[in-house]
Amino acid sequence: MSTADETASDARPDPFSRRREVAATSARSLLVTVLGEVVLPGGEPVWTQTVVDVLGLVGVEEKSARQALARTAADGMLVSERVGRRVRWDLTPWGRDLLTVGAARIYAHGRTQAAWDGRWLVVVASVPEQQRARRHRLRTRLAWAGLGSPAAGMWVSPDTGRLDEVREVLAENGPTDAHVVTGEYHGGLTAVELAARAWDLGDLEARYEEFVAAFAGLAPPDDAATLAAQIRLVDAWRRFPFLDPGLPDALLPAPWIGHRAAEVFHGRHTAWVEATRRAAAGLGL
Repeated sequence: MSTADETASDARPDPFSRRREVAATSARSLLVTVLGEVVLPGGEPVWTQTVVDVLGLVGVEEKSARQALARTAADGMLVSERVGRRVRWDLTPWGRDLLTVGAARIYAHGRTQAAWDGRWLVVVASVPEQQRARRHRLRTRLAWAGLGSPAAGMWVSPDTGRLDEVREVLAENGPTDAHVVTGEYHGGLTAVELAARAWDLGDLEARYEEFVAAFAGLAPPDDAATLAAQIRLVDAWRRFPFLDPGLPDALLPAPWIGHRAAEVFHGRHTAWVEATRRAAAGLGL
């Protein structure tokens, strides 16, 4: 990659930014959730006022909603079109692809639990200190691929099936020195201790507990309230594929609250989908 190409790549906001993925709920995060949950499946542009009305259901003020639209467009995810005195918004090809990949990851998360054969995928990669943007992209993309870091410059995953994804990440981010190995671990830690060092499972457990507490007993009284609940449900859940590497049960505390959280998400999402569609249609989506 040339210096000019790298500069252009750095100029586009990183969709895999860890701060963006795990940050607290904001007008922008709720807008992205609405785009992925309602606009993407519909395949049609949406009016500014429609977006304002939908975000208003989850407590976003009009000024904040309009700012979120402008900033998301500046990121390259949306494009606007003026029709008379009104403006409508459509997903760009990049935005559509990004949301499609994200939706697949979100709705698949927590559905299956593969058996583990005891083998690890290990990546040792280094990027020069002065190339901070590239180092950040490498770390965040490897984290999005489900790898954890037990030591500086070292990344691991118990899912060796992620090998091709890791190769793509390394090819895109071009570390000057990278080594990829699959096999059994014979270091000084147990497999459970290695996992605990690579991922903050205590923090993840607390986040899942908060999710279950917020949504397990929620029963919206009407369609509009259901649409609002669905937006908040998906907005909260879409952080977990970035935070949770999907470790096998052999590496997790028992019982693992993540399994209960997955039941809550998929159960509520399915139960609320029809009311959500009715409410969205009533708002012009």
